[in-house]
Amino acid sequence: MNLKKTIKLDKSWLKELGPEFELSYMQQLKLFLQSEKKSGKKIFPKGEDMFKALNLTPLDKVKVVILGQD
Repeated sequence: MNLKKTIKLDKSWLKELGPEFELSYMQQLKLFLQSEKKSGKKIFPKGEDMFKALNLTPLDKVKVVILGQD
């Protein structure tokens, strides 16, 4: 499964993150999310919004990335 073909991501980010989408854990994550969605569960953010922040800001405009979890 080639996830890079289905990921809608700014070219600058895709160049750096593209190889990550080929790793087995990312492929398993996609399959899991698809399965959850098929079973009626709501997944947030919506697929088209998953990488919205990266698409709004090309990599060359980023100075700091802060990651967090609730």
